[in-house]
Amino acid sequence: MNLFSALTRRQFIKILASAMFGLISGRLFASGKQPLQAEKAPETSGVPAPVLSVIQGSDHRAVTRRAVEAVGGMNRFVKKGDTVVVKPNMSWDRTPEQAANTNPVVIEEVIKMCYEAGARKVKVFDRCCANPERSYKNSGVADSARKAGADVFHVDDWNYVEAGFKYDSPLKGWPIYRDAVEADCFINLPVLKHHRLTGLTLSMKNLMGVMGGNRGTVHWDISTKLAHLADYIRPDLNIMDATRVLIDNGPTGGRLEDVKIYNTIIAGTDFVLVDSESARLVGKDPMDIGYIKAAAGAGFGKTGVSPGLVVREKV
Repeated sequence: MNLFSALTRRQFIKILASAMFGLISGRLFASGKQPLQAEKAPETSGVPAPVLSVIQGSDHRAVTRRAVEAVGGMNRFVKKGDTVVVKPNMSWDRTPEQAANTNPVVIEEVIKMCYEAGARKVKVFDRCCANPERSYKNSGVADSARKAGADVFHVDDWNYVEAGFKYDSPLKGWPIYRDAVEADCFINLPVLKHHRLTGLTLSMKNLMGVMGGNRGTVHWDISTKLAHLADYIRPDLNIMDATRVLIDNGPTGGRLEDVKIYNTIIAGTDFVLVDSESARLVGKDPMDIGYIKAAAGAGFGKTGVSPGLVVREKV
């Protein structure tokens, strides 16, 4: 067995990035201004496939499943034998009804789909802001993930790799949790909510849960750092939980009167596009969210695509 057959594509790229700091960034052999995934959508019978889905409905399992199916199905992202990381937000000691964390029903359904697609193992973790044990338990995420067969665990302080970039980045050398880097498939599963500092928590913001180090310092020039972090991780799929949305007093929340029911799941490969559509859902201009503006300006993704590439349905 040679070196290349022993490593996954994601592992190989990340190892090169960490070792060379100047040749490769994220999951593709390309610069930060790499071609947008939306422009490289798979085709069926000569017709471009959808690159974004916006699905609404009160049955959160059905909505989640349809959102993934509409952008190619889980088999597009997860292959037989893959180790998959599903990264929810379970950072806060809040109940599902308080909407500070990812909906447990949504994560359970995503994990089920991963195994249906042939995943060998699904890993679920987060670096919590509140007490980890209480956050994992009271969010309902850990129990639902385990019920679906995932390996749920806490982040180990020693298990990191250093981030590398082709371009100058304030995150150069920053410790990133190894399991996030070495997974065959990384699925980003944030919850849409208000955030006092950044305006909104979206898919790019959710990736802070794979960072080590002193995350308090991330808040300096946070927009650039979150954009670069997302470019480094390059999630294979982003699934935005907008079923229950914390519209004020985020990110911690706590008051049910701050929660609005949207019953929506947004899915796509382009994290800039998913975040932009999520911002619009709650009446925000994507360009008013600093890290969306930074990521779009760097060429990491698009804030919009033609209507023909978007599936909008109610189920």
